[in-house]
Amino acid sequence: MPEEVDVKSIRNSLGLTQSEFSLQFGFDVRAVQDWEQKRRQPDRAARVLLTTIAHEPEAVSQQSFGVELSGW
Repeated sequence: MPEEVDVKSIRNSLGLTQSEFSLQFGFDVRAVQDWEQKRRQPDRAARVLLTTIAHEPEAVSQQSFGVELSGW
């Protein structure tokens, strides 16, 4: 598991705004902003999810499950 994840790079590769990325994958937009600005680092669980999003975004998208995730 990588110690650092480039959240902005992942988001940009998907062509999403911070708000769209947050909504699609269930993250709090403030957390995404903090991660991208290096004010905070994602915890281990978030890094696992972000790494999966980087490789298989459709496997993680809320749209795939039709559910609302919260609390990230």
